[in-house]
Amino acid sequence: MLPTLNGRIQLRILVTAVIGGLWTAIIAPLLPVGGASTALAYRSAFVVLGVLILLGIGWELIYHLLMQFRWEKDWPTFFGLLTGINEGVVLWLVMRFALPGFLPPPAAFAVQFVTTWILVWLVLNGPLRAIFLRQRFRGGRFV
Repeated sequence: MLPTLNGRIQLRILVTAVIGGLWTAIIAPLLPVGGASTALAYRSAFVVLGVLILLGIGWELIYHLLMQFRWEKDWPTFFGLLTGINEGVVLWLVMRFALPGFLPPPAAFAVQFVTTWILVWLVLNGPLRAIFLRQRFRGGRFV
């Protein structure tokens, strides 16, 4: 069974919040924020993570619509990795124009986004599938 829209949204929120949150807590003080305080680095990093989660719900709706045009109604795994490019660009634009006070410097944003995206993608396509074997029979849902 393919993951349902509800299952993909749940997975995205859960894994990005847990794995991305832990990774952000580790990497935030190490980000190149140009001499800003550690508290400001954490604030900016977690705002970026929160906006990433919120935009991710919208992206899942768009991806679901696009997948309806594919024969097997699913993406190849590599496409899932490449979607990070357009999601990163849109996230940067949203942060730049909607929340400019929370936007970290470009280098810090790039390091946080790319490393978080790759880590979340690896967890979703690796250990999570091995640990939760029966999850695919529930359409990818946890709840």
